[in-house]
Amino acid sequence: MPDMSAKPRSYYRWLAGVIVAAVMAVSTLSHAQVVVVANGSPITELDIQQRMKLIATSSRTNPLRQDVIKELIDDRIKIARAKSYGLEVSETDVDSAFVSMATRQRLSPEQFKQFLERSGISPNTIKARIRAEMTWSQLVRGKFQSSLQVADADIASGLKARNESDAPTAGYTYTLYPVTVVVDRGTGETTAESKRREAENLRGRFVSCAEGLALARGLRDVVVREPIKRSSAELSQQLREVLGNLEVGRLSAPEVTPQGVQMFALCEKKETTEDSPAKREVREQIYSKRYEAEAKKYLDEIRKQAMIEYK
Repeated sequence: MPDMSAKPRSYYRWLAGVIVAAVMAVSTLSHAQVVVVANGSPITELDIQQRMKLIATSSRTNPLRQDVIKELIDDRIKIARAKSYGLEVSETDVDSAFVSMATRQRLSPEQFKQFLERSGISPNTIKARIRAEMTWSQLVRGKFQSSLQVADADIASGLKARNESDAPTAGYTYTLYPVTVVVDRGTGETTAESKRREAENLRGRFVSCAEGLALARGLRDVVVREPIKRSSAELSQQLREVLGNLEVGRLSAPEVTPQGVQMFALCEKKETTEDSPAKREVREQIYSKRYEAEAKKYLDEIRKQAMIEYK
């Protein structure tokens, strides 16, 4: 300890340092404090604070602490029950879902990670949530597979209830080639705008898939990927309108993505009566309603059997 009589300022600086260190230590211990144990899995104060920030950021609401604790307990018992059936979600699957989530936000995984961290949220917090939901989905779909199936008669009844004809409604199957003008990460606004103009120029010259795809493959920094097939029933209303107004053999409007400026070449469009947007929507609504009912009933059941210990 410094000599108080000889160096009073040093002593006070030392004392202030000790106090700051003590406060930080208490804060760290507080965050590491176990609040509740669910089926042997601890939930800490840090887990609770992180989940509260995640919910607040994603829903723009201030969640109640007790609701957050209940949600975290549910996550733990869902995973525990799934493990008893030998079900586990791999790190690869979780990471892929994280990347998909970033893509839907029009961000790269790194940009999404930085966004979360700026909001005070660890990427591991959202990955833990992803893991719980993916695990639970696997368990519920596997356990209640037979009761979740939607028959044609169910779809016909659903269409009738909506005052829509249950007669076959035409849909389309599209063959699309993704065409991307690559834009390097960190590229300045001037270069990015130049790449967009290149995409628009290519779009104007693209008048048929036979010639247009060959032209695109011969251009520098342009990537043509393998074709994909999509039915109109699988697409959002916005995409159905875009493809419905696009001529076969032409490119869709350029769209900026984390990979670059992306377009789609519509190379084939076939009419089909096997499925339609209306049928797909009714099927998904019926399935979702049944899934939610079975999941809620099953979660209520395993909650009663769970070992919950509050500290």
